[in-house]
Formats: sequence, C-alpha cells, structure tokens
Amino acid sequence: MSLADFELQGQFELAVEGPDPLAEPAFWFVFREGRLLVDRSGAEWLPPKIRRLPLLGVPTESPHYLGRLNGVHCYCVSALSDDLPPKHEYVDLRGLFGRMPQDLYLIAGRAVQIVAWDRDHRFCGRCGSDLAMVQSDRAKKCPQCGLRQFPRLSPAIMALVCRDEHVLLARGANFPTGFFSVLAGFVEPGETLEFCLRREVMEEVGLEVGDLDYFGSQPWPFPNSLMIAFTCHHVAGEIQVDGKEILEADWFRYDRLPPCPGDMSIAGKMIQSFVARCQKS
Repeated sequence: MSLADFELQGQFELAVEGPDPLAEPAFWFVFREGRLLVDRSGAEWLPPKIRRLPLLGVPTESPHYLGRLNGVHCYCVSALSDDLPPKHEYVDLRGLFGRMPQDLYLIAGRAVQIVAWDRDHRFCGRCGSDLAMVQSDRAKKCPQCGLRQFPRLSPAIMALVCRDEHVLLARGANFPTGFFSVLAGFVEPGETLEFCLRREVMEEVGLEVGDLDYFGSQPWPFPNSLMIAFTCHHVAGEIQVDGKEILEADWFRYDRLPPCPGDMSIAGKMIQSFVARCQKS
C-alpha cells in the first residue's frame, strides 16, 4: 500500500447541489452516531445504492449532496433511529477499513464530517439565531447577522524523528499499554507547519530537531483532522516526556519496533517507509 491509498482513484465530481428529481440509483451514506449503514450481504460492505431514500425505511434528517463518483450520485444523511433494513448494519468507519472499496471509504470519511458539521452547527455563534444552508456553497449563513459557518478542518502535524537506524516512538495518554506511534499535534493560530512540528517535539519529549522533509498528508475523519506528515532528524537533547500527553517515549531500532500503527494511517506508512530505508542501507 502507498500514499495513493488516501486519494480517490475514480472520477469524483465534487458538488453541493444535486439533481432534482433523482432519476437513477445513488449511493446513500447514512450515519447513526458516527457509524455508517452498510449492506453486508456481499463480499464487500457497501452503502445502500437506491433511487429514493424512503425505500430504506429509516427515518432521517435532510440529506446533503456530495457529488458524483464515476457518474453515480452520492448523498450523506443522519439517521434518526436505530432502525435497520434487512441485511444492513451500522459499522464504525475504522471497522470498514479494507472491507469497503477504497473510493467509497474515502467518500464516507468526507460524508461523516459533513453530517457532524450539520449536527453541531445549527445556531449562530454570534447572535444565537438558527442557521440556514447556503445553496451554492458548503456553508451555513445566519439570516440575522450574516455570519457564515463552513465545515471545520483541524490541521495536525505528524513527526517521525530519526537518529541513524533508530526512530523515536511514543505512547500517548490515550494509547493502550505497549502501543507506540510517531509524535503529533494540532497547529496553533499563526504557526507555520514547520514551527508547529519543532514546538510539539520540544514540548512533548524535550528534543530539538532539524532537516524537516514533507512526507505526505491524510484526511482523518475522527472527527475532522487533516494529518500533515514530516520526517526529521534529532539535533540535540535527551528524551524528557511531558507526562501529560506523552507517557513513554524511546528510541527503537528499525528491526525491533514495538506494536505501532498499520496501513490505515499515515503514521504507519511513515514507520514502514523508515524501516524500508534502513533495510536497503
């Protein structure tokens, strides 16, 4: 697997206004408390593909149009009950990784964020009035004061710190015992990505780093992050964990790594890339 696994391979036409009426079956990404409704009757788990949403027999809120994937219209919507059509189930997105076609999985990641944004941004944060959808854009607007609200995106950096044949891995406060990953942190207002990386590494493990190289990015819909990954090299300092966000950290030789992320995340791909480089040298 490669970084292309985080990108749509088919032809996706992004749009916010769908056809009216809908003349052919569409993919419906139906969410209930963050879990996606999927048809499990086949080898691959798929979102329902029907022409009219009421055919599911599931009460929902108003749908949002996403665009077209290889000519097929796509919608997302929030369910109002746990009702299930035959042979369907609500499944967490993490549990669908590798069980759903890649393009549909990536669109599901987009869809869950739009559904969550619609749910969490119903009132104006400035004056408290009900927000209204903007027809030509993915936004809501307050009819009283004019404030616009767009879907939230939280940029976060990931830092793989190298020292010769060793990589710095850390266990976060929310990680299970024995599980380690690369460092990560959210970008603060006014920061460059590079400054954020150096700040996070210094704050979390007390190390100075340099030689920053961009590795890649990944949309991470848990709930609304964009992961921006860099590799870098240790310059100075000894490991001193902050004891709050990071509970353990250490240098691990490439062939003696602890349990760490797999192919689902860009953190796992960075670690795999580091191992591959060391094996070739």
